[in-house]
Amino acid sequence: MSAYADLHQRHQRLYRLSHLKSIAQWDQSANMPAKGNEARSLALAEMGGLLHQLATEPALQSLLDQAEGESLDDDDWTGHLENLREVVRLAREEARYLADNSGLALYDALMDQYEPGMRSNEVDRVFGELRQWLPDMVTAAQARQAQQQTLQPQGPFSKAGQRALGLDAMRLMGFDFEAGRLDESAHPFCGGVPEDVRMTTRYREDSFLPSLMGVIHETGHGRYEQGLPREWLGQPLASARSMALHESQSLSFEMQLGSHPAFAALLKPHLVKHLGDQPAFEEVNLHRLLTQVSKGLIRVDADEVTYPAHVILRYEIESALIESQIECEDIPALWDAKMLELLGIDTRGNFRDGCMQDVHWSAGLFGYFPCYTLGAMYSAQWFASMRREIPGLDGQIAAGNLQPVFDWLHSKIWSQGSRWETPELVRRASGETLNPAHFKAHLQARYLA
Repeated sequence: MSAYADLHQRHQRLYRLSHLKSIAQWDQSANMPAKGNEARSLALAEMGGLLHQLATEPALQSLLDQAEGESLDDDDWTGHLENLREVVRLAREEARYLADNSGLALYDALMDQYEPGMRSNEVDRVFGELRQWLPDMVTAAQARQAQQQTLQPQGPFSKAGQRALGLDAMRLMGFDFEAGRLDESAHPFCGGVPEDVRMTTRYREDSFLPSLMGVIHETGHGRYEQGLPREWLGQPLASARSMALHESQSLSFEMQLGSHPAFAALLKPHLVKHLGDQPAFEEVNLHRLLTQVSKGLIRVDADEVTYPAHVILRYEIESALIESQIECEDIPALWDAKMLELLGIDTRGNFRDGCMQDVHWSAGLFGYFPCYTLGAMYSAQWFASMRREIPGLDGQIAAGNLQPVFDWLHSKIWSQGSRWETPELVRRASGETLNPAHFKAHLQARYLA
């Protein structure tokens, strides 16, 4: 038996025993008579101990090490493909039902669930423009940064220090702690309701930046939720308009504001307070760390210059898949070709870090991916409008006065909820509908000027 097969068998056992434990816990809370509580509690404790023992067996580490060296990629994709075909079949069926009801094209019918009113022809237009100049900009930005010396922070960085730093960043960015909180999870997210926004982040002791920027990103989501019109709560009118607009708020905080050249100076005293002083925390160096451009395999680790390439690749594949222009078997070759074209990276045979890395397709979330880069475009458009309307905005940010940014976002975006269809909301906020030229200008000013 291969190490991978052994691990698979062990985890199947863990899963089945966990199934029994979860049902016993549910029954204890819902149906079990009171006098059964002591016996059930002892049984659950016994099961918990057994599960812990099985999950922490010393042999597991050796099996994981062996499995890492086994040639699993082809088998992994083959097994995944069998299941993905069924997901895609159901997604196409869903698209047909939605399209029949709405009169939209198949992919548009799915995308409309996440970005109401957005259509493929508009995404093709703005992504088509982006495609023309993005690869050259990535190369130019990397060449420019190669001439700069950037110091890397020296860890370890305690979780307690990083949590305190994240809380300070949230206060700096106006989060209302009487209407929300920050906790820890395996993957950062923002949830809850406007009156009680729940945010999470994750910590790595070797690097504080993923947690810090994750917190700032989620704070953008959180402040959007907290800023929705309270007088309309309970009505659809008070809900966030769309996924791309939500993402435009998180990226307004993380990329436009959190990666602003002046923001590093605002962060430095908090870094020193919670993580200690070191040369890498000097403002210019910190800003370089926050804006490092690096071609990579993984979407969620990408910087703001390379990230759109990952999204374009996925959009072009998934839209063709839903429209039955390609089949699931075509995905790896298309992925390899587009990664090479857009980022110059060879991904042949690397399914784990390639077309199997995201949960979206496996979960049937077709039509979601465009929202990420549409959000980046919207956020650049918001800040272009702010600079026209607020004299000396960048100077105010440098002086630590972020309130003009928050006031603008609240007035133009947050307080509007879903009152307007997206193109009308964008026009009212910025004076024009979506214009990708603002995103290009933002990246040129930050990375090439």
